[in-house]
Amino acid sequence: VTENRSDLEDLHLYATPREQRFRRFASLEFEGQLYMTPYDFIQAVTSDEPKRKQEFYIDKIARENASGELNQILMETPPVWKGSSKLFRNLNEKGVISYTEYLFLLCILTKPHAGFRIAFNMFDTDGNEMVDKKEFLVLQEIFRKKNEKRERKGDEEKRAMLRLQLYGYHTSTNSVVKTEGEDLVPRSYWDTLRRSTSQALFSDLAERADDISSSLSDTTLLVHFFGKKGKAELNFEDFYRFMDNLQTEVLEIEFLSYSNGMNTISEEDFAHILLRYTNVENTSSYLENLRCTIPEEKGITFDEFRSFFQFLNNLEDFTIAMQMYNFASRSIGQDEFKRAVYVATGVKLSPHLVNTVFKIFDVDRDDQLSYKEFIGIMKDRLNRGFR
Repeated sequence: VTENRSDLEDLHLYATPREQRFRRFASLEFEGQLYMTPYDFIQAVTSDEPKRKQEFYIDKIARENASGELNQILMETPPVWKGSSKLFRNLNEKGVISYTEYLFLLCILTKPHAGFRIAFNMFDTDGNEMVDKKEFLVLQEIFRKKNEKRERKGDEEKRAMLRLQLYGYHTSTNSVVKTEGEDLVPRSYWDTLRRSTSQALFSDLAERADDISSSLSDTTLLVHFFGKKGKAELNFEDFYRFMDNLQTEVLEIEFLSYSNGMNTISEEDFAHILLRYTNVENTSSYLENLRCTIPEEKGITFDEFRSFFQFLNNLEDFTIAMQMYNFASRSIGQDEFKRAVYVATGVKLSPHLVNTVFKIFDVDRDDQLSYKEFIGIMKDRLNRGFR
């Protein structure tokens, strides 16, 4: 054990909920900066607590051959064109993911496929339909600037230590230059990216990216996207495939954790997965409602499971359709629900899946689904507790 636990817990007081989760699951340290392995990341988005024994908080890559050891880990990283929906599982412990990359990956998990083009264009600052390593590193500065504006007040030394753990270098909030008219506290990290696409802001950040790129260590994502020498460029097709594979991989892991090798999970297991990370305190009433209304188990296939979460990533568009029913003082039945999902998101949900969703959330059993019964809970689920 190389860290004093009381110091670690003390720093936790200055961390945001996302930072706390990253620090709790990260198992590697290199030159003072914490990293997740691919295994850590999967655990962080699919489990409530890390499966590692907490007394072994981090494994320091800080011995005499530190850089060599890190490079050896990264040697396992395949090029982007060899990516798959088992990338993180195959890499397991052979990889490193920084805090800003963790935030980026969380963004991917909650966004519709249509948003992937937006994300790519945000990185492609010169508009050449390719993203290079320098353009991608602007991501680090965008998220760092956002986080510094949200830091909790207190001991400056503690906050500096926390920034070193998360970003690998010391920064001062006084050094952040506010761009005129820039909204410093947008609603989400996705909004931060979307609102940071102006050329003026990117040119400012690109200069900073130049300053830090020489001091930053390579990571699994940087090697995967840009090669071991960092000279490769990333096109949209490979970028899209990576994002789609990541969404699929996390869903496969969640599905397989309940399926026990079968082709389906039970309707009750589906309900358990949906209600995870939500603000529902008493899930037993939802589960009991499901048991009473669907007494015979038919099962939910992975295709049905995946289609529902694809729909969930389009929740904002669907919410508009739901609000129209709400404004018209109309409840929504299963046919209207299925139609609204398709019109708003392009996703077709099976009749059995729609019926299961209704049986879970229709707590008054009137076979109608209200805005309050569904949307609020699903927003929490979509953001995995970090709404």
